[in-house]
Amino acid sequence: MRAIQVSEYGGPEVLTPVELPDPQAGEGQVIVRAEAVDTIYVETQIRGGWGERFGVTPPYVPGGAAAGTVLSIGPGVSASWLGRHVLAGAGTRGSYAELVRADVDRLVPVPDGLGPREAAALAHDGVTAMGILDGVGVKPGDRVLILAAAGGMGTLLVQLAHRLGAQVVGAARGTDKLTLVRRLGADAVVDYTADGWTDAVREALGGHAVDVLLDGVGGRLGSDACHLVADGGRISAHGAASGDFAAMDPRSADARGIRRYGIADVQFEARRMVQLASRALTEAAEGRIRLVIAREFPLSSAAEAHRAIEARSIAGKALLLP
Repeated sequence: MRAIQVSEYGGPEVLTPVELPDPQAGEGQVIVRAEAVDTIYVETQIRGGWGERFGVTPPYVPGGAAAGTVLSIGPGVSASWLGRHVLAGAGTRGSYAELVRADVDRLVPVPDGLGPREAAALAHDGVTAMGILDGVGVKPGDRVLILAAAGGMGTLLVQLAHRLGAQVVGAARGTDKLTLVRRLGADAVVDYTADGWTDAVREALGGHAVDVLLDGVGGRLGSDACHLVADGGRISAHGAASGDFAAMDPRSADARGIRRYGIADVQFEARRMVQLASRALTEAAEGRIRLVIAREFPLSSAAEAHRAIEARSIAGKALLLP
């Protein structure tokens, strides 16, 4: 089978097309013929040297989810899975390939009306977005600030928070991304590369503080945004696209009654992942959320996809097509 392999940590150029033996399904596993492969920013960080944090060392095939058709099954798997259109959900390693081995307990049936591209686009971001909003408990009237609002997950968070009745401020960079975020339902948009962007957030909220911060950026931007949060507010610091997670003094947060959620709070066991993924797929199939698939790359162009992701040139999702 054709696949992408990383033989050493480094830049996008270490993503090398290779031919590998076809995988075989073991106990409780299936083989999925991948038709669309999810990409997420953290894969660029793993490739760049973060692999040990995630238990991934070269040589390895990147990727954590794909959508396609079940080609074969292993011992202990019902034959009813054969030929089904599925999402091999988050936690399925080695998905930058034509054939993907997945545990049956991580399979999510793709509902009618939804294709493999849409399913793959929700594999990580849909699950995480649903889990974040469940965790922080966004409710009608909440003032919600979303950083990286034009990213794959940010575009979902904007729509979902808006539907929950929140007042949404979406922060991103550049006119095109801000225009997209507003079209998706944000009540106000702010360019966080501009001087005084935190003042612009306060102005957009009529001088009020933020009830809920959804931080997909981290670093200095995330830390600055933390100061906008009201006493008794909630923070989800789930992103580190800037290179690290946002820093906030835990004693200060506790004294102010701020509840904090981190990346560990969106690492779900298989059963919970399947539940959240099923909800996200249903929302998309029934037209309640709009998927923003900005670019599609051939599998062999995985390096180009990573360059585009790292350059922040993509508003929405990028997918690989085997």
